[in-house]
Amino acid sequence: MSNKHFCIPENNFPKIVVIGAGFAGINFIKKLKNKPVQVILIDQNNYHQFQPLLYQVAISGLEPDSVVTPIRKLFKSCVNLIYRMAKVEEIDTKNKRVHTDIGYINYDYLVIATGSSTNYYGSKNIEKNSIGLKNINDAINIRSWMLQNLELGVEGCNFEEKSALTKFVIVGGGPAGVEMAGALAEFKKYLLSNDYPEIENGAMKIYLIQSADRILPTMSKKASKHALKVLKNLEIEVLLNSRVTDYDGEIITLLTQNGGEIIRANNLIWAAGVKGNIIKGIDEKAILQGNRMKVNQYSQVEGLENVFAIGDIATMISDANPQGHPMVAQAAIQQGKTLANNILSKINSGDFKIPFNYVDKGSMATIGKKDAVADLKIFFLNGRIGWLLWSFIHLISITGFKNKFKVGLNWMLKYLSYEKANQLIIRKYKRDN
Repeated sequence: MSNKHFCIPENNFPKIVVIGAGFAGINFIKKLKNKPVQVILIDQNNYHQFQPLLYQVAISGLEPDSVVTPIRKLFKSCVNLIYRMAKVEEIDTKNKRVHTDIGYINYDYLVIATGSSTNYYGSKNIEKNSIGLKNINDAINIRSWMLQNLELGVEGCNFEEKSALTKFVIVGGGPAGVEMAGALAEFKKYLLSNDYPEIENGAMKIYLIQSADRILPTMSKKASKHALKVLKNLEIEVLLNSRVTDYDGEIITLLTQNGGEIIRANNLIWAAGVKGNIIKGIDEKAILQGNRMKVNQYSQVEGLENVFAIGDIATMISDANPQGHPMVAQAAIQQGKTLANNILSKINSGDFKIPFNYVDKGSMATIGKKDAVADLKIFFLNGRIGWLLWSFIHLISITGFKNKFKVGLNWMLKYLSYEKANQLIIRKYKRDN
């Protein structure tokens, strides 16, 4: 660990260190904009990414810069924020210090908003040979991997090899997996024959593998039923009650109700689960299943007074939520805003005043170009109306006017035609050996 101290302006304001520029972190900071506190944001990337649209980058539907916003631009008018691009190595809670690869910083209050990463459930082979769909690098890698394999499929003459190169398997039937499968199906239906005429339309096959007995298990049965119908109409083979046990880069080993099966495919996208990004220095007693930190109703990490966790990394257990709140953007946003108000209250009056109360605004998933499902509090939507609502909600949620404009224009053009963004292999993808 470095003995070098962060070079930052010193003042008498309370020092709040935030680790992570995801939905929880940036909404926490926005609430503290220009308040009498000093906020230090640490993130190893210099951008905030809009994760719900990563799958569109993966299938060349959007350019990568449409779903990321530079941190410095996002907070350019926030005069009490200091940003440092660094990787956190360890937290010293005894001395109230955060150690990073560029030095250390002391804090009065520490907010951990490190989010989550892909969970491969201990399978080294699957982790090595597949790609998750959790960050912008994953999305770019999937895009390159897909296009590279299609180019190889054009060149190949061996039917078995060509079939494996043009077979796409998505593991995980949650919103990310369903949306990725639907987008790939649209690509196959409307673009494959135009851009890759050497590949027969029937040669490209798409599988969606789900371990539960229905897709979208966190949504209503209506949503699951409609989504399954749409996916099947898009010629996607949906395998329920099936679990991937191994993948060596060519052969996918499955455990199904009928026993063991195999699928030969050179493309495996893993969207089957996530786990919290734990930082060294937190007592193991405060870490629960899924690498999430146990917090109380004020987001305090168990056993620590001035250390807080929000977003995917936090588990707030209650009678109403025995497993904690869902790992979704809305929960992270609400936790960030509530914690900011509570810390200001603590600084001003010595007490926290607002116990966190999650307001579930519903959940949505899009399936292809003009279809989506939306579970809202008072009604259920699907089809084109659901898709329009999904599009509107996501468009207004994207950070930055420029990104809103680019995504909105892109969607409008896609609605009128089926043309994708430029299908360029800018950075070739190669599996780690």
